[in-house]
Amino acid sequence: QFPFGRRLPCDIYWHGVSFHDNNIFSGQVNKFPGMMETVRKITLSRAMRTMQDLFPLEYNFYPRSWILPEELPLFVAEVRVMKDSDPSWKPTFIVKPDGGCQGDGIYLIKDPSDIRLTGSIQSRPAVVQEYICKPLLVDKLKFDIRLYVLLKSLEPLEIYIAKDGLSRFCTEPYQEPTLKNLHQVFMHLTNYSLNIHSENFIHSDSVNTGSKRTFSSVLCRLSSRGADVKKLWSDIISLVIKTIIALTPELKVYYQSDIPSGKPGPTCFQILGFDILLMKNLKPMLLEVNANPSMRIEHEQELSPGVFENVPSPVDEEVKVAVIRDTLRLVDPQKKKRKDAHSSRSRLLQGKVGWSGVSSGASPAKPCVILCRRCPRLEHVPESSESLLDAVPAERPEPDAPRSPEAGLPSLCLKQVFPKYAKQFNYLRLVDRVAALFIRFLGVKGTTKLGPTGFRTFVRNCKLSNSNFSMAAVDILYIDITRRWNSMGIDHKEPGMCLQAFVEAFFCLAQKKYKSLPLHEQVLSLIEFCECHLAALDEKRLLWGWG
Repeated sequence: QFPFGRRLPCDIYWHGVSFHDNNIFSGQVNKFPGMMETVRKITLSRAMRTMQDLFPLEYNFYPRSWILPEELPLFVAEVRVMKDSDPSWKPTFIVKPDGGCQGDGIYLIKDPSDIRLTGSIQSRPAVVQEYICKPLLVDKLKFDIRLYVLLKSLEPLEIYIAKDGLSRFCTEPYQEPTLKNLHQVFMHLTNYSLNIHSENFIHSDSVNTGSKRTFSSVLCRLSSRGADVKKLWSDIISLVIKTIIALTPELKVYYQSDIPSGKPGPTCFQILGFDILLMKNLKPMLLEVNANPSMRIEHEQELSPGVFENVPSPVDEEVKVAVIRDTLRLVDPQKKKRKDAHSSRSRLLQGKVGWSGVSSGASPAKPCVILCRRCPRLEHVPESSESLLDAVPAERPEPDAPRSPEAGLPSLCLKQVFPKYAKQFNYLRLVDRVAALFIRFLGVKGTTKLGPTGFRTFVRNCKLSNSNFSMAAVDILYIDITRRWNSMGIDHKEPGMCLQAFVEAFFCLAQKKYKSLPLHEQVLSLIEFCECHLAALDEKRLLWGWG
């Protein structure tokens, strides 16, 4: 440990909370710049809303949300309209402070007017969401799932999901929310840090019982009841990939600010905690994403009043040790060197003896130093239901291959889901392409805001101005949108247009230019239009350079 920094370079830097060291010029860091800001409740809700505007059916796994205080009048008005159209609708809402964690400051309400009674919204912004009133229950208790997701690379995008996670249970039998039970946090909130203070909390030495269990044990019970566990895993994988796709545009802006391309710097990876709630019909709903999921494998036990000791937690150890161990295996820089050396030796051997079973023109098998087998955590789930998380079969060992340093380790518990399933999800990455345009016109390296000159250059280079949309109108659009986003309290330190404001302006331009199309087709058409003009401009500049 180096609490005051380290002068000599490392292969891997493991930061405690966030990416914070600008003096790292090589190696890998376990945090992405800007990740904490990107997964905050308000920023996450904005990103998910943008994707819901583009692809409403694909992003219906995130509850309807409003941002306070700026959208309080909108929240009140929309709830009134929905109640007028359906008098039988008796909603419940959950209010979550933007910077809160471990259940701090969360409360339930039945009516928008109850928000005003708290009095702290102006000083502490929050997100209010529709509360999911019909969750799946196990032993009559509500629970959520903590899944660990490794974002191994941003460009190219590479995502892994742990084959097992934690199921965290409430400690009082669940009842649908009423005015009488709204304040019973042990019934409605699944946060471990809250429920551990309940007298009903059970610390268990078994992964199948108690107030914290493995997700695989819950899957086992669901499977025994005839539930389609294969479809559930498929839906969870889809939720994770779609959520990461929603977050990557903002992350790329932060990344180029802290680690500009063309300059020496580290690469990044990060373990994220996805909190997911299962509805009664087994539909997974995203609750939030945690940039710093707890990796503790012990809990405090009170021996006598005021005297505590740390006691190992078998459930936490079962899941978390494997996640950290296999993250390090995946980012191990020595593994690439071994693989490269292995590949060179393999090519040499192929030239001498060839490969049996490889027909003419076929690609020979690539040597691999990690053997990926089925994770033992899913051993109770039927074979058909875990095919989505089955690892790739082991590669054919080459003759006289040296024993892998990882041969004695358990099989990987982290399964790649992207780019493995990229073909199914790449059509959703529209905002990624908008962010690439934004970054191109930022101008000064290290900034995250687009100035008025950069916005005008974007419009001019992409040939978006015409007789119906003059450069004066361009300036007005920039000023109006930028001023409104800055009034929301979005990062006043740096003047200019943030990515979210640019996305709004881009959507506005797309709607002006392609009026008759659905929004996602309008945005796609404008992206292709801009990319085409910029490619032609780059080609022309290249020819000028040669000249």
